[in-house]
Amino acid sequence: MAELKNDRYLRALLKEPVDRTPIWMMRQAGRYLPEYREVRAQAGDFMSLCKNPELACEVTLQPLRRYPLDAAILFSDILTIPDAMGLGLYFEEGEGPRFERPLKDFMDIAALPVPDPEQELGYVMDAVRTIRKALNGDVPLIGFSGSPWTLATYMVEGGSSKTFTKIKTMAYQEPEALHLLLSKLADAVTLYLNAQIAAGAQSVMIFDTWGGVLSHRDYKEYSLGYMQQIVEGLTREADGRKVPVTLFTKNGGLWLEAIADTGCDAIGLDWTMNIHDARKRVGDKVALQGNMDPAVLHAPPERIQQEVQMILDGYGYGTGHVFNLGHGITPDVDPEHAKVFIDAVHDLSQAYHTPE
Repeated sequence: MAELKNDRYLRALLKEPVDRTPIWMMRQAGRYLPEYREVRAQAGDFMSLCKNPELACEVTLQPLRRYPLDAAILFSDILTIPDAMGLGLYFEEGEGPRFERPLKDFMDIAALPVPDPEQELGYVMDAVRTIRKALNGDVPLIGFSGSPWTLATYMVEGGSSKTFTKIKTMAYQEPEALHLLLSKLADAVTLYLNAQIAAGAQSVMIFDTWGGVLSHRDYKEYSLGYMQQIVEGLTREADGRKVPVTLFTKNGGLWLEAIADTGCDAIGLDWTMNIHDARKRVGDKVALQGNMDPAVLHAPPERIQQEVQMILDGYGYGTGHVFNLGHGITPDVDPEHAKVFIDAVHDLSQAYHTPE
């Protein structure tokens, strides 16, 4: 594998010194870029794009051609695992992801297979290998998965939900069924992420998009406990260097200390959290990733720069911060505004780091 030319992102996650704060954006490969929309049209539909390693590689690299980002993230979807378990994933225009065969009871869950990542999910590993080769050591590659709880919400609800009634009913009426599902998903995610690391991912991230809909007690039981199990089962070194793990629970600010105790290397913050308070609460235990509101990218350039300055000020001096949005960039953002954001982080953050 080619020597890594820019390892700023990996160093910051491990709280090692950096010359400036690294930046990447959640959903940096996506619909806000006209070149992405062209490739997606060529693929036919979203999952066909995910399942074509060459096209997945192309859209992964597109934002890196435009912007001086410090990491690439695998182009894929969090619902690849439930799809590989046979639930019949499809996408409704304007409705988001749906499953033809949502899980209804213990029997459905007991029958679920745990997919082999190199077989049923081999297209993801092929994409990782293709992207890693194409990057040629320019920046590190991030692999990812959804958290067991977040995947389970889609599998039980049959798609997106506002109320999560079906899965919460299962939690209160059939907790053993839900625990069986989460346990299978934790095994599947561990295998999946370890296969991504073996294929060339240099850091991994777990997206717990819906952890924040749980009560205080239920979050620890149904979401965090299973993420901790995954963290404990992950390969933490490859190519002679550490493979950092980031956990991101949207609306997870209540549980920062507990997330930091899982053994992860970094916590992703959404924009509702004050980064100064977050750093005070976790101390030197973990790095922090985040956390600008994606909506700020609709502001005039000088307002975007001000927001970047405020977040850098909030985090303060020294390493351990990866700049990002507090959630994914939205499709209606002007790509020029994304450039202002990325340039501002690189330009303004140098003052917070000791020159090497």
